[in-house]
Amino acid sequence: MMAIVNTAPDKVELQQVPLPVPGPGQVRIRTAACGICATDLAMIAGWERTGFPAIPGHEWSGTVDAAGAGVDAALIGMPCVAENVLSDGGEVGFEHPGGYGEYLITEARNVQLLPTTFPLATAALIEPLAVCVRGWNRLKLHDRNGVLIFGDGPIGLLLVMLLHHHGVKRICLVGGRPGRLQLARELGAAVTLNYHELTGALPQAVLAALDGPVPNVIEASGSAAASEAALLITTVGGKVLLLGDYDKACAAFPWNRVLHRELELIGSCASANAWPEAVRLATSGALPLERLISHRLPARDYEKGLDLVRNCREAMKVVLLWENRA
Repeated sequence: MMAIVNTAPDKVELQQVPLPVPGPGQVRIRTAACGICATDLAMIAGWERTGFPAIPGHEWSGTVDAAGAGVDAALIGMPCVAENVLSDGGEVGFEHPGGYGEYLITEARNVQLLPTTFPLATAALIEPLAVCVRGWNRLKLHDRNGVLIFGDGPIGLLLVMLLHHHGVKRICLVGGRPGRLQLARELGAAVTLNYHELTGALPQAVLAALDGPVPNVIEASGSAAASEAALLITTVGGKVLLLGDYDKACAAFPWNRVLHRELELIGSCASANAWPEAVRLATSGALPLERLISHRLPARDYEKGLDLVRNCREAMKVVLLWENRA
């Protein structure tokens, strides 16, 4: 099969590699589409989690192509997505080869079947949606009168959709890209703030723009400054959900800020237990996921896709398509 292989730091190549064979309890997926995530860029650049060579791609969709021992053969030919964490703790697209390959192996127990009419390019967004659904479930929102989201990336925009769907009355998104902020308003955000246009320190500028604090803040940008600002923007007794990736950044705020203001500080990582709900939301048409896809490219044009994600500020979700499959 062909695969886009990360062979060295900041180096990827289209290579021919052996076709994987599913073992007991496993299925082979014929990849249809795979989104390019910012996490892929970190992996390709080189990090401690994975070495070289590796095949990225955790935002994938496809069709069951073969089944290993003990797996119901009726799955073969069915369109699907799947939870990426496998029994050994590794993940498809990271420690295990992912959707940058024409085929991949996953565990049958993780598979989530899709309607045959559901577009597989759109299905590539179910993985980041599942991340948002898990965050929403952990937030356990009681006060739905206001949520501020930091971050106008795909996660931030998916959160706008999700919160709007769940009836949150006043959604505010803080970001830095006009096109994405416009889309956020179309998706249900009542207020959008461009941080490039704010003056003064971030928390004070946001508080002034909103005429006061909000009961809930979701930090989805990965900015340590935004996560610390959230503690000042939230009302006393409010909630702060952290969904961003902060790499090696460390907190620099006084812990009494959390104590005295009786804040709930909640972390949410990945998408465990959120896939059935994410699939239901996606396939029901409740969320216009396809609006986040700004570029659909043949997989062979992966270099252009990676460049768009790195350098085009208005590119939202770039999806690589394997030939005649999505």
